[in-house]
Amino acid sequence: MTALWGLALGLGIVLCVSPVLWPPERRRGRPASTLTLRARESLTAAGLPRTTPGVVGAISVFLGALSAGVSLVVVPVPALAAVAFVLGAVVPAGTIARRAAAQRHARRASWPDVVDHLVSAVRSGTALPEGVVALASSGPAALRPAFAVFEREYRLSGNLSASLDRLKAELVDPTADRIIETLRMSRDVGGASLPAVLVSLGDYLREEAAVRSEVEARQSWTVNAARLGVSAPWVVLLLLFTRPEAAAAYRSPGGGVLIASALGVSLLAYRLMLRVGRLPLERRWFR
Repeated sequence: MTALWGLALGLGIVLCVSPVLWPPERRRGRPASTLTLRARESLTAAGLPRTTPGVVGAISVFLGALSAGVSLVVVPVPALAAVAFVLGAVVPAGTIARRAAAQRHARRASWPDVVDHLVSAVRSGTALPEGVVALASSGPAALRPAFAVFEREYRLSGNLSASLDRLKAELVDPTADRIIETLRMSRDVGGASLPAVLVSLGDYLREEAAVRSEVEARQSWTVNAARLGVSAPWVVLLLLFTRPEAAAAYRSPGGGVLIASALGVSLLAYRLMLRVGRLPLERRWFR
């Protein structure tokens, strides 16, 4: 019964915030906020371009309410149910972040091949737009869908600049931005030195990918230690809840404050450990 009440609460919250999550058509003309733009870029980078931030927010609320309801059924401690709500609510964001990281890792090894293909196309006398279009069929598998969008856009409009902007929006990658802006500049002002520039860029991308892979492999233990260090105390706490007297103690106001403080410390420590063990991501200077 408690789980049903939790589900009903979650659905009620979704219905209350639905006007904000799914505004009517007349309100969609307003410019999107910076947070919304970043959320859309994260979804696109994760391979979910058709998913809106509002849908992710609704799913987060639903999963949080479901987790809280299940927690109350298993262990009737309100403070622990609040922790379960927070953990359930961050699952979609964590999943999107992992998908985006996997996409970046897969594409990082593909960019040198893209540059090599463009160099070959330019040296063979192929028109620059056609060289980019050819990547939709002969480019790396991880990047073909984005270049297929470019091909369709270019065939329909014939506008290379607008098609390159659409390609940047599809890829959401700083390396793609550099390559695309190099091609755009070559198209606008002439590119006699374009092959040499692309060759230098390809060599740099290979070196960068090799260094990043080596450093990430060596620092992976930091991430694993962070996960173990955060999860271990909560596993012990769940074991304590198997004893009725321990569960009764944590149902008190003092127990709730203790659990809330432990959650804050755990989240802060986990974020710090991830920041220490994570390489800084390259910023997008050419949006």
